[in-house]
Parts: sequence; C-alpha cells; structure tokens
Amino acid sequence: MEDIFQETDLFEGLSTDQRDKIIKKGFHQVLKPKSILFQQGDPAERFYMVNTGRLKLTKLNEQGKEVIMRYIGAGELTAAITSLKDWEYPLTAESVEDTEVTGWDKAGVLNMIETYPKIAINLLNIVLTRIDDIQHRYLELSTERVEQRVARTLLRLMRSAGLKKTEGILIDLPLSRQNIADFSGTTLFTVSRTLSAWEKKGWIKSGREKITITAPHSLVLFSENA
Repeated sequence: MEDIFQETDLFEGLSTDQRDKIIKKGFHQVLKPKSILFQQGDPAERFYMVNTGRLKLTKLNEQGKEVIMRYIGAGELTAAITSLKDWEYPLTAESVEDTEVTGWDKAGVLNMIETYPKIAINLLNIVLTRIDDIQHRYLELSTERVEQRVARTLLRLMRSAGLKKTEGILIDLPLSRQNIADFSGTTLFTVSRTLSAWEKKGWIKSGREKITITAPHSLVLFSENA
C-alpha cells in the first residue's frame, strides 16, 4: 500500500513525512465486496482515495436504470470537488471487491490545502484530467461509429483494469455486455453482435461477465481506423 500512496497524483510533490501526516488525519474504511461507500443524492460529506481494491461508480438515469459511469482503482480519487462544494453525491460508489479507502471531510481538505498548497494544484490537475476524459467520450459519441466506441471502451477498461494472462489481457472486472453497451452509448444487441464478430476474428474471448483481449493491437487499429 505504501507504493500506492507514493504514486497517487494527490501527493505529487510532497515529502514522505508530509504525505504520512495527511494520511493519518484521514478517515480509513474497509469495505467488503458490493458494499456501498456513498449513495447518489446523499450529502457529500467526504471525498475518498482508494488504497486497495476497486470502486464502481454508477448513476440512476431518469428511468431509474443504473448506469456504470466508471471504475476507479488504487490511487484514484472520487467526490473531491463535490465534497468541497457541499453538494450531494452525483453518483453511487460500490466496492467491486475487498476495498480499503481513506476519506477526508471538507474541513480536512481545506486544512490540507492551506498547509500544503501543492495539494490544490494536484486536485486541479486531477479534475482537469477527468474533464478531458469526459470530453473525449462525448466526442466519440458524437462522431464515431458504434463499433469504434465499443473498441475504445474495451481498450479503456483494459488499460485501467487489465491483467496479463497466457491467452491475452483479461479485463479484471465483472463486465456484462449490458455494461459495455452503457459505457459505449449503444444497445445490448449491437454490443453482442460486435463482440461475437470479434471473437470469430480472434480479437477477444468472452465468458460470463469476463472479457479477455487476445489481440490488443488489432483492436487499437480498428478503433483508430474503422
């Protein structure tokens, strides 16, 4: 876990001693799989950093359907700006596996920023990176063919949660075809048809909520040139 604290963007530019002081002032929590860390609509009292494990961030749409917005893993943050603004949580955070997090309330974050101004710069960079990711995903929805969007979704998940296996890179997440459809902004039918075609080509292997990318280079080329 020490490596995660060293590598997370939140503590970039801080000494080990400064980082340790911040961590000790945080609220530490251990979650069993499928535990709710915070619920959409609840007052945003803390922001959190994942120490180990992984969180699934979901949102209910107007029809009451749960849509997965993103997964975050060790070293990543969630709800940082929301907690500072006294807003409600816009998403629900649920643990995918055994997960440990550290949280800070608004007073703790403000004290952190006042004591170590570099934290404010780091938080700004993290937020800008998230905004850039959202802009790219919006551009994909607006301009790219649906098969390209599915390919980019799998590659994005592979980069964030990929495990090297003998047959390829396993996306180490419980991932249904409906989840992929939600990520890609398309239908379950289209995703099923697309994945079946790629499986025949030898680009992927799929099982129950599991996908292994067996030909990453082919998928990258397709996503860029389809």
